[in-house]
Amino acid sequence: MTQPEDLHLNLRNLKLDDYDELQVLMDRVYHDIGGAWPKDTIKALIEQFPDGQICIEDNGKLVAVALTVSVKYERFSNPHTYDDLILRNEQIRHSAKGDSLYGLDVFIQPEYRGFRLGRRLYEARKELCRSMNLRAILAGGRIPGYFQHSEQYSPAEYIDRVDRKEIYDPILSFQLANDFQVTRLMHKYLPEDEQSLGYATLLEWRNILYTPPSSVLNEKKTQVRMGAVQWQMREFASVDEVLEQVEYFVDALSDYKSDFALFPEFFNAPLMGLTDQVDQTRAIRFLAEYTPQFRDRMSEMAVSYNINIITGSMPILDNDRVYNVSYLCHRDGRIDEQRKIHITPHERRDWVIEGGDKFEVFETDSGRVAILICYDIEFPELGRIAASKEVDIICVPFWTDTKNGYLRVRHCAQARAIENECYVVITGSVGNLPKVQNLDVQYAQSSVFSPSDFAFPHDAVMAETTPNTEMIMFSDMDLEKLTLVRNEGSVTNLKDRRTDLYEIITR
Repeated sequence: MTQPEDLHLNLRNLKLDDYDELQVLMDRVYHDIGGAWPKDTIKALIEQFPDGQICIEDNGKLVAVALTVSVKYERFSNPHTYDDLILRNEQIRHSAKGDSLYGLDVFIQPEYRGFRLGRRLYEARKELCRSMNLRAILAGGRIPGYFQHSEQYSPAEYIDRVDRKEIYDPILSFQLANDFQVTRLMHKYLPEDEQSLGYATLLEWRNILYTPPSSVLNEKKTQVRMGAVQWQMREFASVDEVLEQVEYFVDALSDYKSDFALFPEFFNAPLMGLTDQVDQTRAIRFLAEYTPQFRDRMSEMAVSYNINIITGSMPILDNDRVYNVSYLCHRDGRIDEQRKIHITPHERRDWVIEGGDKFEVFETDSGRVAILICYDIEFPELGRIAASKEVDIICVPFWTDTKNGYLRVRHCAQARAIENECYVVITGSVGNLPKVQNLDVQYAQSSVFSPSDFAFPHDAVMAETTPNTEMIMFSDMDLEKLTLVRNEGSVTNLKDRRTDLYEIITR
């Protein structure tokens, strides 16, 4: 029995010089179904697809092998037999232009089966599939334990019981444990396989990072730089003065190659200081008069500085009703809008603001983005609706006056990032504004939150600013990590929802 302290394992690609050892190993493992492939067959595999032939050696001795070819998905994701892979003279079908891998064989020296070498070979195959940007790994899997249960169960019932771990199958149990899914039951796959009674499973491991070939110019970005402004409230004498400060920050964020510039909620509220503060409803309507000008000028900046701008939020008049609205000014000139859905008691009481009735996830050139304005992030239903629309980044422009108000926003934002497996960015305003009622003090620490798993920071905080200091913030986001955590994370919140018990329905 080989002892762990005696091992010296090396994962590498198979060479033709390994054939003598490979032949002995295959004859031993497959003595009941024909033994080793001829040398010419292995030679062709190595010459045609060297990266796909993987082995593990221990102190120079071959102990485990995985043989792989490239195939067309549409052909081999449908029922087939092992003979469909074999050409003349026992050459194995390999398509240099295939879009998937096909796992021909994995075989391991019996003395080494307790060291999880098969898992290493499967992981190496998965990395090969990802690195080649292939669609999937396919395999025809024997079910060698079936002959012991054939009188009691049909093949489909046997597979189901193996999946539920009621029965152990030496091949199928291993494949299911390595994230392969059974997509079909195949008949007469390998007729000479008496233990499987000729049956086999068609297994598939899907490459969740696969992107179909497309023009480089049309490819979506997966590496995204988020920029945010922690804005200092100050007195302004005119709209142009505010916009000059906005452009300063847009220019700075653009210089650092940001894909987004996020501003806080009500960042232009200092302009209310230019009107009478006695009637708050009139003051907010005064501010709303400037919103079209801010929207149009910030859209021009988005185009000229080549950056997507999320305009914080501003009041807007629509049919003599006031709403709190944020604009997404795309760098290609498009403008989307998101109105605040949930209105705080202060907004309702002092400004008579009403809630919007439409919630969107916007497609951008740098991911799918939702905007939840301040109080909205405290309602988990909106985050879950965004997740159902495959959101990548939730942007939260906020305004809070006290630390406990800020912490409500922060803690809820971090919860939304974890439970919906997405990035969440919050940014607010700082400083004092004594001449504007209801906005005289501000508290903020802008932050970027991630899911909580190994691929992300240990505290799930990707970036944050110094509290109550005007500054800009950057964070580089990897959207592919979201795909991985949603499918292969330590926990998979979205996949594990009990939709048989509950769901969110929008009206």
